[in-house]
Amino acid sequence: MLIKRSEGKVSRTGLASAFAGLSGGAMDRRGFLRKSGIVASGLGALGALGAGTVKKADAGPMQPGVAVVKRKNICTHCSVGCTVIAEVQNGVWVGQEPAWESPINRGTHCAKGAAVRELVHGDRRLKYPMKLVNGQWTRLSWDQAINEIGDKLLDIRAKAGPDAVFLLGSAKFSNEGAYLYRKFAAFWGTNNVDHQARICHSTTVAGVANTWGYGAQTNSYNDIRNAKTILIMGGNPAEAHPVSLQHVLQGKEINRANLIVADPRFTRTAAHATEYVRFRPGTDIPVLWGILWHIFENGWEDKEFIRQRVYGMEDVRKEVAKWTPAEVERVSGVPGAQLRKVAEMFAKQKPATLVWCMGMTQKTVGTANVRAACILLLATGNVGSPGTGANIFRGHCNVQGATDLGLDVTTLPAYYGLDEGAWRHWGRVWDVSYEYLRGRFGPPNADDAARKRMMEMPGITTTRYFDAILLEPGSGDTANLVAGQPNFRAMLVFGHGGNTVTRMPEAAKGLEKLDLLVVADPHPTTFAVLANRRDNTYLLPICTQFECDGSRTASNRSVQWGQKIVEPIFESKTDYEVIYRLAEKLGFANEMFKNITVKAKVPEPESVLREINRGAWSTGYTGQSPERLKAHMANQGAFDIVTLRAKPDAPPEVRGDYYGLPWPCWGTPELRHPGTHILYNTNEHVMDGGGTFRARFGVERNGVSLLAEGSYSKGSELTDGYPEFTYAVLKRLGWDKDLTEAERATIERIGGANADRVSWATDLSGGIIRVALKHGCSPFGNAKARANAWNLPDPIPVHREPIYSPRPDLVAQYPTRDNFMAHRVRNIGKTIQERAVANNVARNFPIVLTSGRLVEYEGGGEETRSNKWLAELQQDMFIEINTQDAAERNIRDGQWVLVNGPEMPQGKFIRVKALVTDRVGRGVAFMPFHFAGWFMQEDQRRKYPAGTDPIVLGESVNTVTTYGFDPVTSMQETKCTLCQIRAA
Repeated sequence: MLIKRSEGKVSRTGLASAFAGLSGGAMDRRGFLRKSGIVASGLGALGALGAGTVKKADAGPMQPGVAVVKRKNICTHCSVGCTVIAEVQNGVWVGQEPAWESPINRGTHCAKGAAVRELVHGDRRLKYPMKLVNGQWTRLSWDQAINEIGDKLLDIRAKAGPDAVFLLGSAKFSNEGAYLYRKFAAFWGTNNVDHQARICHSTTVAGVANTWGYGAQTNSYNDIRNAKTILIMGGNPAEAHPVSLQHVLQGKEINRANLIVADPRFTRTAAHATEYVRFRPGTDIPVLWGILWHIFENGWEDKEFIRQRVYGMEDVRKEVAKWTPAEVERVSGVPGAQLRKVAEMFAKQKPATLVWCMGMTQKTVGTANVRAACILLLATGNVGSPGTGANIFRGHCNVQGATDLGLDVTTLPAYYGLDEGAWRHWGRVWDVSYEYLRGRFGPPNADDAARKRMMEMPGITTTRYFDAILLEPGSGDTANLVAGQPNFRAMLVFGHGGNTVTRMPEAAKGLEKLDLLVVADPHPTTFAVLANRRDNTYLLPICTQFECDGSRTASNRSVQWGQKIVEPIFESKTDYEVIYRLAEKLGFANEMFKNITVKAKVPEPESVLREINRGAWSTGYTGQSPERLKAHMANQGAFDIVTLRAKPDAPPEVRGDYYGLPWPCWGTPELRHPGTHILYNTNEHVMDGGGTFRARFGVERNGVSLLAEGSYSKGSELTDGYPEFTYAVLKRLGWDKDLTEAERATIERIGGANADRVSWATDLSGGIIRVALKHGCSPFGNAKARANAWNLPDPIPVHREPIYSPRPDLVAQYPTRDNFMAHRVRNIGKTIQERAVANNVARNFPIVLTSGRLVEYEGGGEETRSNKWLAELQQDMFIEINTQDAAERNIRDGQWVLVNGPEMPQGKFIRVKALVTDRVGRGVAFMPFHFAGWFMQEDQRRKYPAGTDPIVLGESVNTVTTYGFDPVTSMQETKCTLCQIRAA
């Protein structure tokens, strides 16, 4: 089934035609290879790199007699966190190799990682600030750019208020950059600030956090080596996270582990499976409940684990009982006998782990999917110990850290929420008053109540930004935008692709209507060219993370420090400096940076991290000081590849630590907590990384205790469940005597007359946490995980058909939710689903369209499609179509086809190559999402500034994708819409 994407023949319509439009003139393939300094065999080898050894990539020749300095940084592509060793000579990055000593990548790189040096040296990068004047790109200075942008923002603020501006941040920020951007939004006065996590794992964060406490991967890539059963559902790590696959395959080979891959498409990961389960896109919950049906039916559940550590499993049993093998097969297409086999393996051959990625999350039921996956783990006792857990593979290099540090419309840094208590906490950290922060919010002339309302209201998400530009506000039941929210008039986009959001025809309309668009990125992204704008668009050249210092958090919560390899090239600047300059122009830099060291307008990242350490108690981002992180990078070889624990003979500065001090790393850096490799692990003492399920939902529900029963972490002095720690709890236990006088004084200063209410998460002294740990207790309490999450729209996950379902016969039985208001914008999915059924859309668009990743490119693709090492590997945008579907349409492999969807303008199509294959089942098609630069058959290369257009252009799958949003997070639907395909 696995067929090559090409037969090794170079398409003149691919790379050759792309080069014909570049500023350097026409160039054939031989000229390209000669100019690149690489040969065809080298490119072929590069494409094959995966979990094998990678030889050193020399830029050469090096200068004889000139010292070569080696510097470590982290790959800026996926979230695995591979270490890159750069060789620098005379300030020039001349060579690169993977770090053999890194416990994460162990001397390996994927194709993208092996080519990262080109991101710094790439000649397609923006070289200086530019703006669009009457349709022409014009060069300007940094000072002029900042002044003009600032004046326009202040004018919009005066007329419409701060919420008329949308701040789109980046999963490619460092932790320090993400934190500063969220802080910038707070001082500007808006919660309309978001980043890529919205469109990849916002539903993971919501689903996982609402089950057992924290919205993150419970274990690690490395720990998968301990598993006996590995279920990958909705993920394709062989292409999306190639280096992670070495850990998966080691588990498979060394432990003889079962490797089950459940996916609508036979992926390169599925090729390694011992059991492949193909199911209809959009039926994740029926499949998961089908597995659980067999587990309950046969008594294979972990009864003692459920009794001690799970709330509400009986409510799940009632829903699961409906999903008999016959009903599961009718809805999902999976035979009952196969699911019985999977269920028995997962329940009996333990430890078992469940791995997922965007195949599960990018759905209108994404949060419910994630919750169902968590419940399967709880029912079988497969969470909180080695080899188990939810191993959630995230996408971008710092999407975990950027989410943790508050680039989200619903939270402040470290998931503190938006209520008054959270704002007061961060006001204390920032040394500004609550009243000052409140005064930054709301429309002109608003009173304090209106400002407080906007201050505590979750913002508009990146999936709906263009709706917030285009929709008329209305009122009452006809309101499209919530009261007080103006239409967006300006967008600041830092490090985010414009082709990664669904409904691109609508996005183009929205972008065209903006008064101001600022794109800050190493490359001009699709945002800069998609709309027919002629003025008031600015491009700001930002350097890569290889050109600045800072930390980033891998998917397993390990925090790694990246060392600046070279100074920013051309006229590019760091995120830090640009954020500072904007704050300075807008008038709040003195307040925002009062406790952060700034040198020549560049905030010092170590100083920023120390401020994070002072405030991020709730997530345990307090123990990872710059010094500790740098020591880990300097001593990577001292850590065990499976446990991630520093070896007994490790240098004293890292001895006993887990690699990267994965959060929560409790207390101050001086406490030397080792970090937490495996969340909720009661087999370890809390000072050795152990823990319990978090008591964040109270202690009782309808007369039933929510606290753990007879389950507690090793060495705990409390041998049953307990609530989260507050000053009052310490007093009741008599443990308040363990506080120092300085800690007690800080608590009483924060709490004032209500000092008893000061909690472990708001105690800036860290004393409450320190004392809890001293007594072997988790600061956040010891509760049961929730199988029933009563605060969510579907407390028990239920199946709901996609908005555009290929099975209209099932919509009546499994409809989407009623229309509702979410994140300040009305969701009308129910109306659209009913209209689709009434108009029999599935008849004219009979093929389910899903999307995903390629190993060659990443994200929106502007960086990687501009990389000459990678551009040769995949030159054409394509669609995978099943052999039978292709035969019915007289489509041959490799020919051009036209694709359209039910929401595209009448008569409009995208033009892509056909890849005829049985990887996809009958009635299903797949397209990658990394392409842009063509838009409904219009070549947009001419719209890029000269010399900055990516080498490879192509149509975007999101021109075809359609309406559909998760009710909890407004996640977009990318995995199951409908389309039609015809020969061009």
